[in-house]
Amino acid sequence: MTKLYSYKTIWQIAFPIIISGIAQNVVNVTDTAFLGQVSNAAMGAAGNAGIFYFVLIITGMGFTTGAQIIIGRRNGENNPLEIGKIVDHAFYFIIPLAVLLFGLVQLFSHHFFNAIVQSETILVLANDFTKVRIWGILFAFLNFTFIAFYVGITKTKILSYVTIVMMLVNVVLDYVLIFGHFGFPEMGVKGAALASVISEGCAFLFFLIYTIKTVDLNKYDLFGFKPFNLSILSRMFNVSFPIMLQNFLSLSSWFIFFMIIEKMGEDELAISHIVRSIYMVLMIPLFGFSNATNTLVSNLIGEGRSNEVLSMIKKIIWMSLGFTFILSFISFFIPEFLASFYTSNADIIVRTAESLHVINFTMFFFCISFILFNGVTGTGNTRTSMVIEATNIVIYLSSAYFIAIVLKSSLPVVWASEFIYFGFLGLFSYLYLKYGNWKKKKI
Repeated sequence: MTKLYSYKTIWQIAFPIIISGIAQNVVNVTDTAFLGQVSNAAMGAAGNAGIFYFVLIITGMGFTTGAQIIIGRRNGENNPLEIGKIVDHAFYFIIPLAVLLFGLVQLFSHHFFNAIVQSETILVLANDFTKVRIWGILFAFLNFTFIAFYVGITKTKILSYVTIVMMLVNVVLDYVLIFGHFGFPEMGVKGAALASVISEGCAFLFFLIYTIKTVDLNKYDLFGFKPFNLSILSRMFNVSFPIMLQNFLSLSSWFIFFMIIEKMGEDELAISHIVRSIYMVLMIPLFGFSNATNTLVSNLIGEGRSNEVLSMIKKIIWMSLGFTFILSFISFFIPEFLASFYTSNADIIVRTAESLHVINFTMFFFCISFILFNGVTGTGNTRTSMVIEATNIVIYLSSAYFIAIVLKSSLPVVWASEFIYFGFLGLFSYLYLKYGNWKKKKI
């Protein structure tokens, strides 16, 4: 693994993740654009309910991210047989977790939305979306486990294939089920949710078949399903639980942010979900590079090359900034054109463009801070990353509430609170990587 530090190797690992991000964001853009043709309320309700769903699945993602970090460390140590045990125990945990969360949502999601949603229309539509969308949670968790395995061993090419399959299935079914084409009933937000569930199921089948056909299962002792070992799960929890809590807090803050905007009005909520959809597209290169940062840092430490971590992170930041600049430059000059994909309402398009100008500048702060933050997570000191995130969220949400509700500022000013979030996230992460005691962390 002597080339792990090179630009070429970083790109080889990050590129398939970026491609998968493109496919996933085609799904996100398609959902938002199609539902925008139904109504602003449908787009806003499905957007908020979708964030609620991701708040739930982020717990499973957090656990598998911890597994990915440990897999990366074992891969760097050239200890492949331990990797299969980690994957098996990830399955032992995330399957019961998915069943538990499914039951809780079916029983209590209506009460939750009823307590926090102001608009009756959005309340009904959000519940309709959630009741269907939650059926995909088991597939999502299983897919996260496969992703953890492939990213951890730095074999990320499969991610391109599986997410393209997921994208194609979702886009076709969105068109068919939302609008009721080819003899299918017109399902609206329920159709968007069902399309996503089916696409996640297809992604899982692709992962499973590809793994059985192409991976040396004996090398990693993969799918050996050895007897449950509490010490292995405990070690995984030491790394994963802070990430689970950190991710839950992070997505919850995103959800609360949109709940704050919902109190500003249905139009403001619809505009913000258009902004969010475009925002996610701008993030594609960043998410690819940040995911690569996690596993590269863990692999480097496993190889005993901790002194190279900061230098590698600097390279990843420069690569991410370069790609983000291209996308942000394009977005800055054609915001109305981008917004027109989601709605034909001229006023909504103009107001969306105003907030997009703010987002184009926040992306550069995002690039630096998020990669630094993923560097912290990759060291295995996940309790530290959780503390950084929790502290930052308190600052962020307090600022957003004050700007939106107390000062009653315009929507672009409310979105400018992103500068506060990423500014502090980058500062805290850099200070820890520069001065913290992380080089000898055992996981």
